[in-house]
Amino acid sequence: MIRRTTRTTVLSSAVALTAALALTACSNGGSDDSGGPGKPELEVSGAFIPQPVMDMAGGFLTITNDSETADKLVSVTSPISDDVTIHETRNQKMQEVKSFDIPAKGVLNLERGGNHIMFMKLKQQPKQGEKVSIELHFEKSAPIKVDVPVEAPNHNPKQH
Repeated sequence: MIRRTTRTTVLSSAVALTAALALTACSNGGSDDSGGPGKPELEVSGAFIPQPVMDMAGGFLTITNDSETADKLVSVTSPISDDVTIHETRNQKMQEVKSFDIPAKGVLNLERGGNHIMFMKLKQQPKQGEKVSIELHFEKSAPIKVDVPVEAPNHNPKQH
């Protein structure tokens, strides 16, 4: 009788622990227990790199933040370059910046003629049809890995 009771108690404890862990995982979504804003909820879309014609390339994408918490894109890394930076374009001049704001319930567009990613001193020349792995690093959010398609050198998607 003792053996069966012990087994039942252990099994009941395991079920209770599993349920508690599942509930904890579900509750860590968009907000914390205080009712305040949670972590940013970021989504990347429209990413592309025009096929480079020299030893550098530009990267373009859109980051959408569906949460009530603002964030910042602070850096980008990629195996194709040890020198990946983020740039803004003002008055037709490019300059490196430390970060880009991603507003709460807002969008960050990195696009031709505007803010963008720069891959300098490429270790390899990616060709049209290939994909380049990048990792976006943020002030608050966990990094996001993206496999970015390499498009024709003159590729410029229409803006909606």
